[in-house]
Amino acid sequence: MKVGVVSVQGAVPEHIRMSQLAMEIMGLSGQIISVRRLNDLRTVDCLIIPGGESTTISKLLDKFHLFEEIVDMGSRGVPIMGTCAGCVLLAKEGGEQAERTGMRLLSLMDMAVDRNAYGRQRESFEAELDIKGLDAPFPGVFIRAPLITRTWGECQVLCRHQGEVVMARQGDIMAISFHPELTGDPRLHQMLFSMV
Repeated sequence: MKVGVVSVQGAVPEHIRMSQLAMEIMGLSGQIISVRRLNDLRTVDCLIIPGGESTTISKLLDKFHLFEEIVDMGSRGVPIMGTCAGCVLLAKEGGEQAERTGMRLLSLMDMAVDRNAYGRQRESFEAELDIKGLDAPFPGVFIRAPLITRTWGECQVLCRHQGEVVMARQGDIMAISFHPELTGDPRLHQMLFSMV
């Protein structure tokens, strides 16, 4: 199995480390690569879009000619996980912030997001989360996290925190508003790899 981590900006090394741990636990062989070029992107079996700054990542995906290929991969059923900024990019609606900054969305999931719903860095927090498909709570790390404000169509809610949607899935695509790569818990990466 070949796992790709979009490496134009954001928490790339952390996702690579967590992916390695998840593969070890699952007994999978393969490799995890940083994706910055189209040729690399076309070789992967699943893709992780990390947190960072969503407008910047969107522009860099365009600059490196990755944007359309990711849309095509998602449409073809290649498993994708987007965390924090990655969650924002997967949505069909990004609210007025996306419109104001001219941010282009991948539009792969039937959901709307509020990009900076949880405020600034100093308002970061951790919370135990009950996620569908996991048998024990998951340690959610929220840093300038977005919120999934609305879902429709094929998009299913997998987790809520205080009534608000913080994780959703549509087919083999997962949107996560928190940072699973900053915990010691590889279960969401394992969930992604089990879709391959």
